[in-house]
Amino acid sequence: MKIAVLSDIHGNVLALDAVLADLDRRRPDHVVDLGDCVSGPLWPRETLERLDALGALTIRGNHERQLATLTVDEMGPSDRFAQAVLDGEQIGRLGRLPGTAWVTPEILACHGTPQDDNTFLIDAAEGGRLVRGHAPAIADRLGDVTARLVLCGHSHRPDLVRLPNGTLVLNPGSIGCPAVEVSPEPLVVTESGTPHARYVMLDLQPDGQIHAEFIAIPYDHEKAAARADANGRADWAYGLRTGLMPRA
Repeated sequence: MKIAVLSDIHGNVLALDAVLADLDRRRPDHVVDLGDCVSGPLWPRETLERLDALGALTIRGNHERQLATLTVDEMGPSDRFAQAVLDGEQIGRLGRLPGTAWVTPEILACHGTPQDDNTFLIDAAEGGRLVRGHAPAIADRLGDVTARLVLCGHSHRPDLVRLPNGTLVLNPGSIGCPAVEVSPEPLVVTESGTPHARYVMLDLQPDGQIHAEFIAIPYDHEKAAARADANGRADWAYGLRTGLMPRA
């Protein structure tokens, strides 16, 4: 069985289209989307239309929850941009997505952690950027979950970790937002280092082995960056062009 794992598209329909073209070639049996689908200064409505047609198993990320529950004044700029172009039915549907889901009896999908969509499962802040955290801390955040494989997103940083109990924890990285500011004070950023759209293809073998292929797809990131610039988000534009965040 082949399972494509997508996450953190953030309204970047150009990056999503490049990934969907790759999926047409690879032909997975199932597609899982770990959330944060549309919030960002790019193409929220078009992205949601693509995902509606795809019919993936989709998890509610923190941005879907925020879109559905916060007032406009409480929202950050990425959510406000999406809220302005989506209708009430679309926002309500995003808010009703499940917070977690079992992809198979052994594979659990979430956005942040199984308990909290706004907590990083694998990552820790070090030197002003997100890096892989220590295994005991990851296990603590996982709690009593006994899945063989846990899929998570949220940090935009691709990684695969094996915990001492044998559980694998996988983050496919971000399709549409390769670098972003996580916290302004103290400043913490997450950076993939390139503009590529990233996702993972899982191959579940008959002998029980799990193969995980981390895939980086090029696309017209300059066009996406120009869109962010036109919508007043120079920080996003820089990240989309470089996979890095600007330094003061």
